[in-house]
Amino acid sequence: MDKRFFSFFNLTEDQAIALLDTPQAEIGEEDSRYIAASHLINFSTDRSIAALMRAVQQTDPVLENRIVRRKSVETLGRLQAVQALPVIRTCLADDDCYTVENAVWAIGEIGTQDPDILAEVAQLLDKPGQTYRVIIHTLTKLDYQPALARIRRFVDDIDPPTASAAIAAICRLTRDFSQMGKVVAMLQHKNVLARRLSIQDLIDARYYDAIPNIAKCPVSLVFRLRGIRMLAEAGIADKSLTFATIKPHLEQTLRDYPGDLDLVHSYEKLPDLPFLIRQLYETDFGRCYLAAKTILENYSEDAPAALFATFAEEANNDYGAHFHVVKLFGWLKHSPAYDLLLEALHHSQPQFQKSRAGAAIALGELGEQRAIPELKACLETKIWDLKYAALMALEKLGDVSGYEIAAADQDWLVRAKVDAHTSVTSEL
Repeated sequence: MDKRFFSFFNLTEDQAIALLDTPQAEIGEEDSRYIAASHLINFSTDRSIAALMRAVQQTDPVLENRIVRRKSVETLGRLQAVQALPVIRTCLADDDCYTVENAVWAIGEIGTQDPDILAEVAQLLDKPGQTYRVIIHTLTKLDYQPALARIRRFVDDIDPPTASAAIAAICRLTRDFSQMGKVVAMLQHKNVLARRLSIQDLIDARYYDAIPNIAKCPVSLVFRLRGIRMLAEAGIADKSLTFATIKPHLEQTLRDYPGDLDLVHSYEKLPDLPFLIRQLYETDFGRCYLAAKTILENYSEDAPAALFATFAEEANNDYGAHFHVVKLFGWLKHSPAYDLLLEALHHSQPQFQKSRAGAAIALGELGEQRAIPELKACLETKIWDLKYAALMALEKLGDVSGYEIAAADQDWLVRAKVDAHTSVTSEL
């Protein structure tokens, strides 16, 4: 689990526990029990777990307290606190559907083979108003075979993510993966949430054949990279895959050229450039990629000025549009954007992290040798996709010295790229 962003709050364990134990009615405007419940993920101690359990048992019906209870259940799940299972189980009967959802998820994280608990979770599939996808995931994760009949009712659900989860669950529980093509097809659904969550279902099912499809799915490359990385890790471990088989799809995803994606949206007629620039701010990245592809194909001369303008006005603070603007400057091979790309390469704010790898790829596309030292400096970070993208960019610029720097990298994918390069050069 990536915990880099869990420690934003300047609280000690004692302070967080004291704050969480404070009745909601006595909380000051500058304090937050929710923050305390979040922060205790950093303290896997009996004291913290006991405090979180007490918070779950505080049943004050006000919204603020309900939110704290939900977060406390979630944190107990993240801590895999087995001793908290009885308390979490009581939440399965809660009137608040979000508390129920978190309780089901936490039970899946902690793990149990208690037939009574699992039967109680399965019965929630009969209860209206629940988040069925989470319930299906948990029952499948815990291999609860008696839930099969209930889960089958959801394979044609009107909610695509629920249907995807149900299809994948039946394949996993029956060990018959012949229907997984229906989940792969969800990667091309018009609903962006369906596309994103089908990747998770493919990960959970360890459906390695879907890797090429994931690489071409029009969602943020964050989702695609996570899917490919997790499937690669599992497949290489069980010897179903080799790095050589996943490398082209991994690097295609990091390169992230919009023309390499299977886009699900289209335009009836060619939009004007201002419309396409606004599309770069969409939350559905499928629309962003369509806009980027259209800009590259139809507005390559006018686009740079429009991109600089939108960056100055808004994109510099919008991490989605920031990423697309950065990548477009690279694909347009627009050298005047060099300083902007360099700034993006070293951006320190976590939400702009994907722009850093994007900037590395873009600098490689510019073909400017002065970027080489800056790209090499990125090999000293702890961000695997930035390091991998830097190696790709350095290679594009004709510099292979980065491979020596990364030879003993802590990340297995970065090391695998180095090893692949070394084996190729040794054969020459």
